[in-house]
Formats: sequence, structure tokens, C-alpha cells
Amino acid sequence: MTEPDFGAAVAEVVRLIPPGRVMTYGDVAAALGSRASRAVGKVMAHEGADLPWWRVVRSGGLPPLRHEARALEHYRVEGTPLVDGPSAWRIDMRRARWSPATDADDPF
Repeated sequence: MTEPDFGAAVAEVVRLIPPGRVMTYGDVAAALGSRASRAVGKVMAHEGADLPWWRVVRSGGLPPLRHEARALEHYRVEGTPLVDGPSAWRIDMRRARWSPATDADDPF
């Protein structure tokens, strides 16, 4: 894939993520047949403002760096499953993780 095509493909996958569900940067890359999770992050950093950026998270269920408060607002509105930890919250990846290969209507 050429670089512009990769960015468009990332955007297409991110737009498919249903409300209340998430994918990691690595999940998005894997859905495109790639291992380039950092490239997905780069696309999201430069082109993600018009996408549901909060639905692409770091491994371990952590929201995009430096966007935690804004992301939490979206997660609460969408009903994204969260887990309270000893020092912070994170996304319940077991319940919230989504893949284009699964039925988007699957219950949590």
C-alpha cells in the first residue's frame, strides 16, 4: 500500500468501530494485514480529528495519550465498559474490544 492509501484504509476501519467499542492501534493495523501500529498512531495523530479517535486505544485499554479527559467523556456517553484500577481507570478490553471480522451487533 502506498502511504496515502494506508491513511485512507486506517480511516475506513476506524469509522467502522461501533459506539461503545474500541480497537487498539495494533488491532487496526492487523485488520489491514499490517503490523504497523505506530503508523496507525501517526495517521490518527495527523488525520484523526474527523474520526472517532477515542475508539482507538493503547494496548492495555488506555486512551490516547494526552486526551484522557476528553476520551472519558466520549466513553461515558457511549457506554464503553470501563474498569477502575488502583490509581486510574481503563477500558475493559475483554468487553469493549471490537474487530471488523466480528458482528458489530454482538452484545458486550
